[in-house]
Amino acid sequence: MGTFYVSTPIYYVNDLPHIGHVYTTVLADTVARYRRLRGDRVFFVTGTDEHGQNIERTATAKGISPQEQADAVVSRYHRLWEELGISHDDFIRTTEPRHHAAVAAVIRRIEAGGDLYVDRHEGWYCASCESFYTEKELVGEKACPVHEKPAEWQSEENLFFRLSRYQQPLLELYERQPDFVRPETRANEVKSFVASGLRDISVSRAGGGWGIPFPDRPGQTVYVWLDALTNYLSALGFGGDEAAAYESFWNGGAGPRLHLMGKDILRFHAIWWPAFLMSAGLPLPTGIAAHGWWLRDEKKVSKSVGNIVRPDALMRDFGPDALRYFLLRDMVFGQDARFSDEAFLDRFNSDLANDLGNTVSRLVKLSRSAFGGRTPPEACGENPLIAKAEEAVAEYHRAMEGLEFHRAMTGLWGLLSEVNGYLVAREPWKLIKSEGGSTSVSRILWNALEGVRIVAVGLLPAMPQVAPRVLAALGAEAAPDGLEAMAWGGLPLDVELPAVEPLFPRIDKEAYLAGDPPPAPPAADVSGEDMITIEEFFKIRLRVGTVVAAERIPKSDRLLKLDVDLGDEQRTVVAGIAEQYEAEGLVGKQVVLVANLKPAKLMGVESQGMVLAASEEGRPVLLHPAEPVADGTAVK
Repeated sequence: MGTFYVSTPIYYVNDLPHIGHVYTTVLADTVARYRRLRGDRVFFVTGTDEHGQNIERTATAKGISPQEQADAVVSRYHRLWEELGISHDDFIRTTEPRHHAAVAAVIRRIEAGGDLYVDRHEGWYCASCESFYTEKELVGEKACPVHEKPAEWQSEENLFFRLSRYQQPLLELYERQPDFVRPETRANEVKSFVASGLRDISVSRAGGGWGIPFPDRPGQTVYVWLDALTNYLSALGFGGDEAAAYESFWNGGAGPRLHLMGKDILRFHAIWWPAFLMSAGLPLPTGIAAHGWWLRDEKKVSKSVGNIVRPDALMRDFGPDALRYFLLRDMVFGQDARFSDEAFLDRFNSDLANDLGNTVSRLVKLSRSAFGGRTPPEACGENPLIAKAEEAVAEYHRAMEGLEFHRAMTGLWGLLSEVNGYLVAREPWKLIKSEGGSTSVSRILWNALEGVRIVAVGLLPAMPQVAPRVLAALGAEAAPDGLEAMAWGGLPLDVELPAVEPLFPRIDKEAYLAGDPPPAPPAADVSGEDMITIEEFFKIRLRVGTVVAAERIPKSDRLLKLDVDLGDEQRTVVAGIAEQYEAEGLVGKQVVLVANLKPAKLMGVESQGMVLAASEEGRPVLLHPAEPVADGTAVK
């Protein structure tokens, strides 16, 4: 088992997250989940960039402090990442003391190498980019080429970094590691830029301001890019007393170290960052991967341009996994893609409602009908779907390793198409009428269910909430240990097959675009088919316990960590109730715990159960026994 490090850029807190931030983070989460399922020990970091003139200006315009501006936006990031199922191991903020310590440590190393000097800095500055541009790079009336807003001429005395010294070492790096920058088109851009000549860069700003004071340089503040890029080390504990993660995931014999980002900040990551690290004598990342922009009205989606796409409504109406799938499927990594509600709805209806949802529903109903509510009792050792599945799985792994997420999704849907073609050719619905649950029917339906099961396993990194539901609906293990489960032959024979609920109800596109909300999910059928048996209920172990300690989980507005005494043992449970309950007020209270739930890691804390709560308009209300009972008492 190796290690794997993956990061998003840290996001600027001048405004709330939009679809561009969501896209990068979903990519990184998909990579992290895929690598964990392949057996790697993963460190996945994201976070926020909270310093700089732009933050000061935004906060001043609102009449609040820069820290208040940062805190408000960060809380929204935490909620959004939780809703999307983002499985990051750390969330770094540049206002944290551990980050300041890492920045100071990097700067001292760079200064010891003789790569800092004082000079006057003049140039055209874009506050939105936090970057200087040459006059040749400006567009229109001296406007930023990214945000198309007027750049400002600035002149001040700063500390400079000898970037020019690293022109040749960088070119040698690109030659030695051809895939250091991906995709190839971006690598060529970077090489061309470096080969044309590098100028030294300013790494401080005069006059203090909202940022980290430059070590041993009164009146100077660390320039935000030197500040921000260091987050990739500070999240690992570099520069502090606890640097075990740095040693495991970055230093020495650590495995791949991948940075994911949008193409607009590639230069800083592929040129400045490795140069800073070379100067500091620190290991480099092993890969820089830059994706394209989501476009709306032919322009990059961004606050500055004013064409923001917020994810909230799409997630509310269609679920987070539908959005995740669309983003992964519709953008070719490295190229731009156009975002539209019409394209999202088309993909939802075609791929999710029809291809995936209808196929699962049809197969489950056929199998339940033929085999008394169970999976087929007999498999088939030789059939054309086996070779198709093996080809699809091999292509899936190649695509995921190569960050070609659209190809990985296309390959899985290709296998779904093969399954549907297999069914159409054999018409098991007709055979059931004439043969009932015959051997032939069993083999046909088992093959088709097995093909869909393999697709669902492959979807675990991309659709972490829906894929387990699909697996459970097929009678398979909802949370397999790894992607070895994509091998043919994993569907259990003759096990109970619950009635399936619609995964993705088809949407009336015209009605939705006209403003009508999508239909609510269908109510549970209480006529008997969807009701559980008493045996199924007794599989759930509910026990009463007393909260003996409670505390907020750092960097989360919603989560509390509870230590619950169950009499014969103590469990740690993570509960999303921090917005309704104060931690100290829960100590001594009895709660009802689901005691046989598989452990899950949330914000780095392993939760060993779940406390029960009623939901009143989305507000959790904890359940307590009417009178005290012994800890560990079973609830029946």
